[in-house]
Amino acid sequence: MLDDLDAVLEEEEQAQPAASRHRNRSRGGRSAIAFFMSLVLLGLLVGGGWFAYSKVKGFFVADDYAGPGGAEAIVQIKTGQSATDIGTTLVRQKVVASVDAFTDAAKDNNRSKNIQAGWYRLKVEMKASDALAALLDPKSRWVNKVTIPEGLSYQQTFQKLSQATKIPVADFAKAAKNPVALGVDEAWFRRGDGKPADKTDIEGFLYPATYELSPRADATEVLKTIIGNFNAEMEKLEFVPTVEKGRGGISPYQALIVASIAQAEALKDEDMPKVSRVIYNRAYGEFPCHCLGLDSTVNYWLRISGKKVKPSEKLTQSDLHNPNNPYNTHDKPGLPPGPIGNPGQAALKGAMSPTNNFPYYYFISIDTKGTMAYGKTGADHDRNRLRACQNGIPLC
Repeated sequence: MLDDLDAVLEEEEQAQPAASRHRNRSRGGRSAIAFFMSLVLLGLLVGGGWFAYSKVKGFFVADDYAGPGGAEAIVQIKTGQSATDIGTTLVRQKVVASVDAFTDAAKDNNRSKNIQAGWYRLKVEMKASDALAALLDPKSRWVNKVTIPEGLSYQQTFQKLSQATKIPVADFAKAAKNPVALGVDEAWFRRGDGKPADKTDIEGFLYPATYELSPRADATEVLKTIIGNFNAEMEKLEFVPTVEKGRGGISPYQALIVASIAQAEALKDEDMPKVSRVIYNRAYGEFPCHCLGLDSTVNYWLRISGKKVKPSEKLTQSDLHNPNNPYNTHDKPGLPPGPIGNPGQAALKGAMSPTNNFPYYYFISIDTKGTMAYGKTGADHDRNRLRACQNGIPLC
């Protein structure tokens, strides 16, 4: 049956004119070409669309590196920088691919406002969110951290700073020769007792605190940072106006000297105002010689002269009464030429606001805990000294 149908179809095709058969073949060829051209056009449309997308996607999706990053990049974040500022810094150093990628990451992280100023160890070509996480990680910060305890001399402070920063002590000594250039107000170097103040003496201005110093800072920049902190702390304490208003002609520099002595003599914060009052009483009160009679000032001179500091019981008469020692307070009246160390907050408060109605001229530590006893007369002082000896203080 099927064979008969095939034969019929073949006869019909042979019966058609040749031109008609040719038109049929041509129409089939054109259909194939049209189909091929449709495929080409579709490919162009798809390819063009992808090309256009690739060109405009940057307007909608911020460029970002895949991470995790490669070579180390040392980046400085400055105080007050916004997320955009930080992103710009990171882009310049090729840490992130775009500012938008970083700011987008910052918007998605509530802790992004906690980025601290300082130097950071990051990597080139980091994913923006990873860079942000690193900036929030304390371990990424690159700082020289150093703690300056209360009462250190400038020489001891330079040693501490040198150990932390690897900057030679000599560099700090050289930079310290001009405290005014480092930020100390020249007005500090005034005294109301007729004695001169040495404008090259940095002692007293190296405020005790813990500092995070830039690893790129030199000696001058380090000292400027510390003195800047001194200025800020003095302003918070209102040290200058308080002293000028309430100390009857005593200058802030004189009060700074008193604070440094109180820091050296008293172990407990509660004694700082009392010791300060005794110093003022002896120097400017009705004490006969107006001399302080302190071993701490003598030892200060030994220290800065390159000599060995001695316990009070081992100081000789020649040590105590050396006429060439400007810090000899056993024979020379009034306050010494300058501070004998760098006082902390408690000592500064004691010097600016000494205990009122405290008519004593002597003080002494009477036990190993630093308990202080005060006396009005030499006889009182002798009795307190005996108490100290009985408590194991080596004075007798």
